Amino acid sequence: MYDLIIIGGGPAGVAAGIYASRKKINTLLITKEFGGQWVISDKIENFIGFKSISGVELARALEEHLRSQTEPIEIKEGVFVATIKKTDVGFEVATSDGAAYQTKTILFALGSDHRKLNVPGEKEYEGKGVFYCSTCDAPLMKNKKVAVIGGGNSGLEAAIDLLPYASEIYILQRSNQLKGDAIYQEKLKTEPKVKILFQSLTKEIFGADFVSGIKYTDAETNEEKILNVEGIFVAIGYMPNTAIIKDLVRLDDNGHIIVDHKTLQTSMPGIWAAGDATDGLYNQFNTAMGDAINATLNIYDSFKSGI
Repeated sequence: MYDLIIIGGGPAGVAAGIYASRKKINTLLITKEFGGQWVISDKIENFIGFKSISGVELARALEEHLRSQTEPIEIKEGVFVATIKKTDVGFEVATSDGAAYQTKTILFALGSDHRKLNVPGEKEYEGKGVFYCSTCDAPLMKNKKVAVIGGGNSGLEAAIDLLPYASEIYILQRSNQLKGDAIYQEKLKTEPKVKILFQSLTKEIFGADFVSGIKYTDAETNEEKILNVEGIFVAIGYMPNTAIIKDLVRLDDNGHIIVDHKTLQTSMPGIWAAGDATDGLYNQFNTAMGDAINATLNIYDSFKSGI
């Protein structure tokens, strides 16, 4: 039986793993891959200690740091967690390859995934003009008209990624103002190929073999309009990867794990959580790592006190 199972290999999971190693906690870390959602980023400029680093480089650095510990923890990579059950002595965690592991405690570092529009045509045209990763797919939009759904940081970053490629970029924002950082807004306001459509509610994505346009409603006039584009980047934020634990710990209305923000404990004794999947105020990898370290130290203290 393990003392701790960490689920997740993003910044929070790796930070927890390093501290679990330093505290000599008998630990298993389970992850499908290292890096988390940031692995797709071409350039990260706010990860403390690096002026600039790509998502792939960051994932590699995180994994190397974890594996270099003098008190190594066990790592199960390339699988995902299938089920988690409460037992008389702790928890049983079963993985997609059919294995099952017993543990006294769990730390969820589940992260989040791209939020979907859930409108007609989105699923049908995914990969056929509907994209979620501008870093990956912006080069496909060379000399094409493109729509970006979302006016927060995700949307503005996507629009910036598209600038070297697309001929025209339309940002559809639900409200009457952009929500992204001022530095992004200032850059896009000076770009003649960028047009912002405020109070625009996406209703449908249509096309033939590939995307050819969007139907949206002008919230101010209630008029339905059509925007002809050849690519659509959905950038409306992220959803916590918590569906598998909805019956195990208490979640808020948006699916985030509710934690005690002093200890990072969840509603279930023996389970802690850190990172984007929690109900923390800010979703940043730097804060996620700090929360994961606090959670791991609290887990260590719980063993010392015999809880």
